[in-house]
Amino acid sequence: MKLGEIRAPSGATHRRKIRGRGESSGHGKTSGKGHKGQRARSGPGLRPEFEGGQMPLVRRIPKRGFHHIRREPIQVVNVEVLNRFPAGSVVDPALLAEGGLIGTPRHPVKILGDGELSRALTVKAHHFSKSALAKISGAGGSAEIVRFSPAC
Repeated sequence: MKLGEIRAPSGATHRRKIRGRGESSGHGKTSGKGHKGQRARSGPGLRPEFEGGQMPLVRRIPKRGFHHIRREPIQVVNVEVLNRFPAGSVVDPALLAEGGLIGTPRHPVKILGDGELSRALTVKAHHFSKSALAKISGAGGSAEIVRFSPAC
């Protein structure tokens, strides 16, 4: 078989429906749109969520909660995963992003206290939980709170 001999299997392709080309075509006269009415006219037609004047579902269901449009997503890291860095190293958001522990250093980072820390590290982050601060200092390391600036 050659590249030029490749064909779609029979039944895989269908002929395009040609409308409005006479009664014998099967799609003549009203071209499959029925008789008169809003859906038979030309133009963009109705919105997909339009329910014929009935109160739409999106307006019938109750609304709950609040969504802050400029919420800054906080990336969380547990102290347990900081054991992958060598003792005495400075762990900052750039190093965490390089190691794949956070997505981007452009969003704030919070260190949480889940797990145990077995080496002394200098950890720089935007937020720390109380248990994370205790575990970092308990392992002989230090925690520095850095100010968050969106441009970094």
